Amino acid sequence: MGGVEERGFLRGSDRTGQECAAGSAPRPACLAAVPRGALAAPPAMPHFTVVPVEDKHRAEYDSVEGLSWVDYREPAAAPAAGDSYDTVSSDGHGNHKENSPFLNSSEAGKGGDYYDRNLALFEEELDIRPKVSSLLGKLVNYTNLTQGVKEHEEAESTDGSKKKVSKSPSMGTLMGVYLPCMQNIFGVILFLRLTWMVGMAGVLQSFLIVLLCCCCTMLTTISMSAIATNGVVPAGGSYFMISRSLGPEFGGAVGLCFYLGTTFAGAMYILGAIEILLTYIVPQAAIFHPSGAHDASSAMLNNMRVYGTVFLILMAVVVFVGVKYVNKFASLFLACVVISILSIYAGAIKSIFDPPEFPICMLGNRTLSRDQFDVCAKTIVKDNITVASKLWELFCHSTNLTTENCDEYFVMNNVSEIAGIPGAASGILKDNLWSNYLEKGEILEKAHHPSVDVAGQKNNLHLYVLSDIATSFMVLVGIFFPSVTGIMAGSNRSGDLKDAQKSIPVGTILAIVTTSLVYFSCVLLFGACIEGVVLRDKYGDAVNKNLVVGTLSWPSPWVIVIGSFFSTCGAGLQSLTGAPRLLQAIAKDNIIPFLWIFGHGKANGEPTWALLLTALIAELGILIASLDMVAPILSMFFLMCYLFVNLACAVQTLLRTPNWRPRFKYYHWALSFLGMSICLALMFISSWYYALVAMLIAGMIYKYIEYQGAEKEWGDGIRGLSLSAARYALLRLEEGPPHTKNWRPQLLVLLKLDEDLHVKYPRLLTFASQLKAGKGLTIIGSVIQGNFLETYGEAQAAEQTIKNMMDIEKVKGFCQVVVANKVREGIAHLIQSCGLGGMKHNTVVLGWPYGWRQSEDPRSWKTFIGTVRCTTAAHLALLVPKNVSFYPSNHERYNEGNIDVWWIVHDGGMLMLLPFLLKQHKVWRKCKMRIFTVAQMDDNSIQMKKDLATFLYQLRIEAEVEVVEMHNSDISAYTYERTLMMEQRSQMLRQMRLTKTEREREAQLVKDRHSIARLESLYSDEEDEGDPVPENIQMTWTKEKCDAEKRNRGTAVGSFRDLISIKPNQSNVRRMHTAVKLNEVIVNRSHDARLVLLNMPGPPKNTDGDENYMEFLEVLTEGLERVLLVRGGGREVITIYS
Repeated sequence: MGGVEERGFLRGSDRTGQECAAGSAPRPACLAAVPRGALAAPPAMPHFTVVPVEDKHRAEYDSVEGLSWVDYREPAAAPAAGDSYDTVSSDGHGNHKENSPFLNSSEAGKGGDYYDRNLALFEEELDIRPKVSSLLGKLVNYTNLTQGVKEHEEAESTDGSKKKVSKSPSMGTLMGVYLPCMQNIFGVILFLRLTWMVGMAGVLQSFLIVLLCCCCTMLTTISMSAIATNGVVPAGGSYFMISRSLGPEFGGAVGLCFYLGTTFAGAMYILGAIEILLTYIVPQAAIFHPSGAHDASSAMLNNMRVYGTVFLILMAVVVFVGVKYVNKFASLFLACVVISILSIYAGAIKSIFDPPEFPICMLGNRTLSRDQFDVCAKTIVKDNITVASKLWELFCHSTNLTTENCDEYFVMNNVSEIAGIPGAASGILKDNLWSNYLEKGEILEKAHHPSVDVAGQKNNLHLYVLSDIATSFMVLVGIFFPSVTGIMAGSNRSGDLKDAQKSIPVGTILAIVTTSLVYFSCVLLFGACIEGVVLRDKYGDAVNKNLVVGTLSWPSPWVIVIGSFFSTCGAGLQSLTGAPRLLQAIAKDNIIPFLWIFGHGKANGEPTWALLLTALIAELGILIASLDMVAPILSMFFLMCYLFVNLACAVQTLLRTPNWRPRFKYYHWALSFLGMSICLALMFISSWYYALVAMLIAGMIYKYIEYQGAEKEWGDGIRGLSLSAARYALLRLEEGPPHTKNWRPQLLVLLKLDEDLHVKYPRLLTFASQLKAGKGLTIIGSVIQGNFLETYGEAQAAEQTIKNMMDIEKVKGFCQVVVANKVREGIAHLIQSCGLGGMKHNTVVLGWPYGWRQSEDPRSWKTFIGTVRCTTAAHLALLVPKNVSFYPSNHERYNEGNIDVWWIVHDGGMLMLLPFLLKQHKVWRKCKMRIFTVAQMDDNSIQMKKDLATFLYQLRIEAEVEVVEMHNSDISAYTYERTLMMEQRSQMLRQMRLTKTEREREAQLVKDRHSIARLESLYSDEEDEGDPVPENIQMTWTKEKCDAEKRNRGTAVGSFRDLISIKPNQSNVRRMHTAVKLNEVIVNRSHDARLVLLNMPGPPKNTDGDENYMEFLEVLTEGLERVLLVRGGGREVITIYS
C-alpha cells in the first residue's frame, strides 16, 4: 500500500478495528487495520503475534546500521522495557529463525486470514524476512543524533506510550553549513599574519600560496561531498566518513589526527587572542618585562604562556558548564569577523582618495621602531634653539650635538618619513609584487631608498624593526594553511541538518569559494595599499604598535582589533567544544581500547573526560607559545585528515563498490588523487620533519588498532581494495602452475576432532606453523560426520574452535569444516575443492591413526589409506608426522641436534626442501641437517657420496652427506616370523569383527552342510562404515543359490582352526624384509636425531593388502621418536638454477 494511505489507516486503527469486528468496514480497511509486526498464521495453525523486542544493547549497532526502530503496535500491546532478548534457533531444515516472546492470540485475530491471500508463500519466514511495509516504517522514523547528545535523554515509561517526541533536524544550508564553515575558515591568521605573508612573499607568491591551499581544500570538499552524499551520514563528520570508507584502522588513525589538529587549533586561537590582547589592546598588562634590549621575545613568550593557560582554563570551564552558551554566541563571533573584513574593504576604498596618516620613520633605508621616540628627526628646534631629539639620544647616548659616541650608520644617513599607507592609487603594488624573504634578526629595509651602507653598532639593533624568524615560501605555507581549514564544520553538524546530502556539498563549496575570494582580494588590497616595510613588520612596531591590518581599516583600527579578539576567542571555544566530541565518538566506537574512559561523560552526554584531555593537549600547544610554531603542527594533522578523505573517495570510485552511489555527481577519482597529491606535497613543503612525525603518529595508531584486532566490520573501501587485489592476483596465478623456483608447500592440514569438538592433535597445527613461518597458503580442514541441515551449528562451532587453536599456535591461514555422511567422502571433498583458482593446496598433512592395531573398528586405518590414495590420485604431496605429540612446541628451542633425511627414492626433492624450510623457524634453526642415501651392492658408494655432495652444493643447502650400504642378506627367521604373525593377526581380526550372531549362524550353516555364506561380505566397506547388522537374519535359499555357494566353497575362509595352516605370502615376506632392514639401519644411525624424514612407500594397488601396508609402515618407523613420512606429488619442487 502507499505510504499516505498507510498513515491514514494507522491514525484510525481503533475505529476501523471496531468496524471490522462488526463486519461493517470494507475489507481493505480491515487489512490495513492489522497492526504492523503482527504475524497472523493460517487458520489451521495456532494464532500468535510476533512483536519487536527492545534490545538493551541496541545503541551499539544502531549507530552503525543507521536504523531506529518504530513500534507499530497499539499502546496496550507494547511490552515492558525489561523484555527478554530474541533467540535464534534452527528448525532442522536450514531455516534459522528468531523466537520472539508471544502475546496472546487475540491480537492476531484481527488479521485472521490476511496472509492466506497475499503472503502465504512467505508466512513461515516473515519473522526473519519482514514485509516491505515494515521495513519502510522503520526507515521513516530514522534520526541521526548529534555527537555527545545522549541518545535517550529520558527513560521510556513502562507502558511505552509516553515517548518523548524527538525534535527533527531543521537547519538549512545557510545556517547549518555555510555560516559555520565561514566562521571556522576565517580565523586568526587573516588578521595577524596575512599582511606579513604578503610583505615577505610578495603578491605573486602569496597568490600561489593561497591558490595551493584553497585548491587543496576545494578538491577535498569535492571528495567529502561525494562521501557525505553516499547514504545517510550520522553526526561525527569526517571521522565517521573516513572510518566507514577506509575501515577502523584508517578511521582511528585519521580520527585521532583530526582530533589533535582541532585541539592544537584551539591552542593557536588562544595564542592569537593573547597576542592581540597584550600587543595591541592592553600592553601594560604584561607580567614579564624585558630585562635587556634583547630579551623582548622571551618575555613576550612567557607572558603568552601565563595568559594562555589562564584563558584555556576559563574557556574549558565555559565549555564544561554549558555548550549551549558557546552555540548561542557563535553568531555574535561570526558577526565580528564579517564586520572586521568589511572594514578592511571600506578602508581600502577610502585609501584611494584619502589614505590614513601612518608615517614611518626611516634611517637611511632602515625602518625604525616608532614606539621609543615621538619625533622622526635627529634634532628639534625648541625656543629657537636646535637641540638633540630623543632619536639622537638613543643613537649617541648623550644630549650633546657631538658625533663622537654616535652610531656610524646614524651619522652617515638621513632620517626621513614615508607614508605607511600610500593608498591604492599610489602604485606601490609594483614594489610589493616580488618576494623579500629575511633571515632571523635582519633589519627591515626599503629597497631603492637612499642610504649609505656602513656597519652600525650592534647594541643599537633594538631601535630598528627586526625579523623575528627566518622566512621562506615553505615556512609561509605552513603558517597560512590553518586559515583555510574548517571545511568539515558542515559535515560535523550533519545531525542537525534537514537535508544533509544537499546542504553539505552546496554550503561547503560556497563557503570555500567565498573565503578564497576574500583571501585573494585581501592579498591584492594589502599589496596595493600598504608600504612594503609595514607589511613585513609582523607586530606593527613601525606604526606605533598598531595592528598592521588595522591601519588600513575604516573607520578605526579598533574595529579590527576588537573584532579579531572576539572572533579568535569564539574560534577557540568552538575548537574546545568540537574536539572532545570527536574523541568521544572515537572512544565509543571502541576501536582503540585504551581510550574507553573518554567515551563517558556527564549525565547529558557531555564528554567531561575528553574535555580534560583536550585541555591538557592544548596546554602543550600554549607552552610552545609561538603562533608561528603551533600553526605548522596543526597544518600537518589537518593535511593528513584531508589526504585520507581524498583517498577514501578515490578508492571507492576506482573499486566501483556496489554501495558507492553518491548523490553529488561532480566528482572524479583523478580529482581525488590530485587533492591527495597536493595534501602530501603541502605537508613536506611546509615542514618535512613535522610531516614525518605526523605520519609516524598515524602509522603507530594504525598498527596498534590492527594489532589489537579491530572487531568492526563497516564494509570499508580498504576491504574492497583487498578483494580487488586478491582477485587480480588469483587471476594472474591461474595463468599456469608455479615455476619450480617458486614452489613451496601450500598445506591442507586434516585435523581430527573429538566428541566435544576439540582438536585431538594440536601439535599438527604447531608443525604447520613451523613449516610455513607465516608464508604461503595454509588451510586447516576437518570433517564432521552427519547431515548438513542438522549439524550446521556444530560445524560452525567446530570452525570457531579450530580458529581459536590457530590463533594460539600462530597459524596464519584459513579454516574449512565439511559435513559429510562418511568421513572418507568428506576428506575427498576437501582434497578436491579446497582453495581457489591458482591459490590451491599442493601438500596434504595427515595425522597417523594411532592405536589402529588395538581397535576392532577398521575405519580409522581404512580412512588413512583412502586419503593416501586420494592425494596420490590428485598428484599432491603428502606429509605424515608420526608421534606428533612428541614434536616441539613453538616455545621450545633446539640448541643442538640433527634433522636426518633418509633419501631412499627420489620423488621431486621434497625431502631436501622440507628441512630447509623447517630451519627457517627459531625452533629448528640451530639443528644440523644430515642426508643419508642407500646404496646397493652393485652401486659405487664413494662416487654416490661425491655426486650427492655436489648436488647439495648446487642446491645451496648445507648438509652432511652419508651413503649407507645395504648388503644382500638372506631373509631372516625374524622377518619370516614377523610376516606370519602379521597375516595371522589380520585373519584373526577379521574373525573377531564378526558379531556373535554371525558366528553362530556360520557354525549352523557349516554344521548343516546345506550351504555356506561367503564371509567376505561380512567385512566389506558397508560394515566398515558402521552400518548396523540386524540381529535376526531371515535367509531364503533357492536351488540356484545353493549350487552357487557349493561352487564358491573352495574360496571360503574356514574357522579359527584354519589360521594355523596359513603360509606367509612371498611378496609380503620380501616387503617385510625391506622394512626390517631399513628400520635397523635408520635406528642405528638416527636414534638420537631430533627429526627423521623418510620416503613413504605407496599403498598396494590391491586393497586386500591394506592392513599389511599399515604393518609395514609401523615396522619401518619402529624405535624412532619423531618421524615425518614424506610422499612427493610427482613434480620437481627444488632446482639448482637461480
